[in-house]
Amino acid sequence: MLPVSTLLPFFGVSLVLGLAPGPDNVFVLLQSAMRGPRAGMVIVLGLCTGLLVHTFVVAVGLGALLVASKLAFTVLKSVGAVYLVYLAWQAWRAPVGIKAEGVERIETGHLYRRGVIMNLSNPKVVIFFLAFLPQFVIADRGHVALQITTLGLVFIVASLIVFSLIAYFSGTGGKVLLRSERTQRALNRFASIVFVGLAAKLASAHL
Repeated sequence: MLPVSTLLPFFGVSLVLGLAPGPDNVFVLLQSAMRGPRAGMVIVLGLCTGLLVHTFVVAVGLGALLVASKLAFTVLKSVGAVYLVYLAWQAWRAPVGIKAEGVERIETGHLYRRGVIMNLSNPKVVIFFLAFLPQFVIADRGHVALQITTLGLVFIVASLIVFSLIAYFSGTGGKVLLRSERTQRALNRFASIVFVGLAAKLASAHL
């Protein structure tokens, strides 16, 4: 088991990284503002589920495949980019006004899947975990896979805290903004543009 002297600094660094602008927290911010804090939390749970999968993938060494195989990396990042373009299209043509008020309740399961797919389809997450988590592993303690799993779980807890705060505050403020159909439509357009930008950034990513 890793000592507290290692886990606490790691937890602090993870909190800071969670606050750094990136696809996941931008996704939470936009969706929470558009659909409310509850919907934002559903997406956060989806994203954290994806992080859980990434943690176990890295722990058993499968993440090395993406580093060794340019084809695997290219395929996964292409899938992620296409999915982001799909989200951009949905955001652009999203309904406003009364029709949009029921989106959060109707699409709870769909929003959760969005969070999972959003995270899993970004190969940079695995690459990041492969580069970041081993830095805190103590080789002398053995059980490297268990140590990496522990670190991954701590990172997920930190991400859950940060993303939940983003979902709450952006979702609460978003409810006020979305009382105006014009504001809601503008936010949908802005979200669409952001998703296209994220898709372009992911598509141009390199190992």
